[in-house]
Amino acid sequence: MTPIALTIAGSDSSGGAGIQADLRSFAALGVYGASVITALTAQNTSGVSGIHPVPASFVAAQIDAVFSDLAVGAVKIGMVAQAETIAAIAEGLKRWAPRHVVLDPVMVATSGDRLLAAEAVDALKTMLIPRVSLITPNLPEAAALLNEPVAEGEAAVAEQGRRLLTMGCRAVLVKGGHAQGAESVDYLIDGQRTVALAAPRIATANTHGTGCSLSSAIAAGLARGEDMETAVRNAKAWITAAIAAADRFTVGRGHGPVHHFHKYY
Repeated sequence: MTPIALTIAGSDSSGGAGIQADLRSFAALGVYGASVITALTAQNTSGVSGIHPVPASFVAAQIDAVFSDLAVGAVKIGMVAQAETIAAIAEGLKRWAPRHVVLDPVMVATSGDRLLAAEAVDALKTMLIPRVSLITPNLPEAAALLNEPVAEGEAAVAEQGRRLLTMGCRAVLVKGGHAQGAESVDYLIDGQRTVALAAPRIATANTHGTGCSLSSAIAAGLARGEDMETAVRNAKAWITAAIAAADRFTVGRGHGPVHHFHKYY
């Protein structure tokens, strides 16, 4: 069987994040990618200048079209934009019951621009998080979901991760890219244990699409049949190499993209 992963996310007109990054990640890791577009964005490496949400009914139509024909092994959810879209996605997950769902709770772009309406955060927490296998918040996103300050130190990060589990997801990966120190440490928490995953912190401004690409890489691993910890470990190693190779590119004047195909050129 051909491993297939589906991304449900927004489109990035500059190509560095969103569905463009997701599909590149799937392809780089040997997985066929399908997509459901939740919003169009006018953006580049310096910022987001406009967001045009796709009607929720058409998001639902895309979901049904994909699942009725393709054997989807895993789903990655990124930018959901608004509450109506969240409701449509949640209903689609209920109808089709995919085995693996990875949710990247995208709230703010690398440039600092907001990508999720403030009033939609509650819908994300109550309608979508309980239906997913894994959520992948960075430190500010984890804090925002809990209405708490950003955690500092391993114990505080792990405690926030455990509280996020009470929202109904099966596992949490709290990403440490926004922290300080020589290493970027992510924490995988599944209710039974906490696994710290460390990688060297890389000095580069080219980090556009990092979160999208990591969550997509995890979904790709799950679609290939890997267990959750293996998928997360492999995705962490892959995105670290993609960031390390990002300066091979000269794209835009702001935060450039990571290098998804660093193994090949």
